[in-house]
Amino acid sequence: MMADEDRNLVEILEEHNEVDIAKYINYVSAPEAGAISTFSGTTRDTFDGKTVLELRYEAYVPMAIRCMKSICSSARSSWNLVSIAVAHRLGPVPVGKTSVFIAVSSVHRVDSLDACKFIIDEIKASVPIWKKEVYANGEVWKENSEFLNRRLDFERKDVIRNEKDFEAQRHVRKSCCGAKVKVVEEGDSGICKHEAHQDL
Repeated sequence: MMADEDRNLVEILEEHNEVDIAKYINYVSAPEAGAISTFSGTTRDTFDGKTVLELRYEAYVPMAIRCMKSICSSARSSWNLVSIAVAHRLGPVPVGKTSVFIAVSSVHRVDSLDACKFIIDEIKASVPIWKKEVYANGEVWKENSEFLNRRLDFERKDVIRNEKDFEAQRHVRKSCCGAKVKVVEEGDSGICKHEAHQDL
């Protein structure tokens, strides 16, 4: 039996190396797999009415690979999967060509379908791969909507956490005892007695 991490194939492809879709589908194929779900992200020819010539990708490769392996591990902890393959191209990716490909196999289709969606959403939200859209009349670096939404979620959580910390501090200041609560252990019984002291 192979360990789960040995049934994951994660690759960042250097410039001008196309994604070999058949290779990744073959990798996840197995006699016990009743389903193989795939996602192929391809360069489209327009965005917001502008003509797109190509996409260009850059990455911090060691961290990108670590992040994608972590995403695969998270997928395995949530769904019953056989094998996972993830590949992402770097450099220019012309219109109609694949920039990211995911293949997931499982005994039943629900697991591989759900895991495949989870993996691509997490890659777009958290992996350090950057995309530039090249138009007929210019170019622009783009942030994925998943990344922006994740950042907003973190910011909201920080605000909530800061508000809770503030409320907790305010409660301590208003309390009659504040930090003057003393815990005294009574013998070996493990029972604690709280003694509150109040300034008069």
